[in-house]
Amino acid sequence: MSKNELIKRYLLFIIGLFFAAIGVAFTKHGELGVSPISSVANVLSCKYSFLSLGTWLVIWNCVLIACQILILRKNFQKIQLLQIPLSFLFGIFTDIGMKIVSYIPVPNYAVRVALLLVGIFILGFGIALSVIANVILNSGEAFVKAIADTIKKDFGAIKTIFDVSCVIIAILLSLFFFDYQIVGTREGTIISALLTGMAVKLFTKHVQEPISSFLCN
Repeated sequence: MSKNELIKRYLLFIIGLFFAAIGVAFTKHGELGVSPISSVANVLSCKYSFLSLGTWLVIWNCVLIACQILILRKNFQKIQLLQIPLSFLFGIFTDIGMKIVSYIPVPNYAVRVALLLVGIFILGFGIALSVIANVILNSGEAFVKAIADTIKKDFGAIKTIFDVSCVIIAILLSLFFFDYQIVGTREGTIISALLTGMAVKLFTKHVQEPISSFLCN
């Protein structure tokens, strides 16, 4: 891979991060729940609002990176440490997105659903770009891959278990912090879990070929 292509791929990955963060911001603004991987950070941001959602996402991603190191030990590749600055970038992008969407009025449930769906659509596009870039995994997927590789299990199965675990942890934290009330994890989290993968596949199918051609030229 040439240096020029590598630079293009990392730029594409960063662009993908930006769109993914904007997608998270839209779903958060709709207040129907965010994606499973962001749900823990979302609950913590509801409880400890002196830190932004973006900051909590950075903390959560760094926890996942630390877990990768503990799981993989000497098999952890140093290049994967790039997940740390990229996680900070994702947090910054998320907070920028929150400021952008804060001007959108949310008068009723229909608008909340619309924000959720738009957020999933944008999130799927961002993830698709990151996948096409093919340079580094985000911390969540890298964590899942670390477990899958270590115990020799299917990535998809471990990903499902991970997503469900994130939602369960988020609900338990909510019950603990908010007097047995579920806050920050609602029907939107389930909808996001069901539709985000479909959005990623849709975008990947339609944009992978032209983008890959651009990257290789």
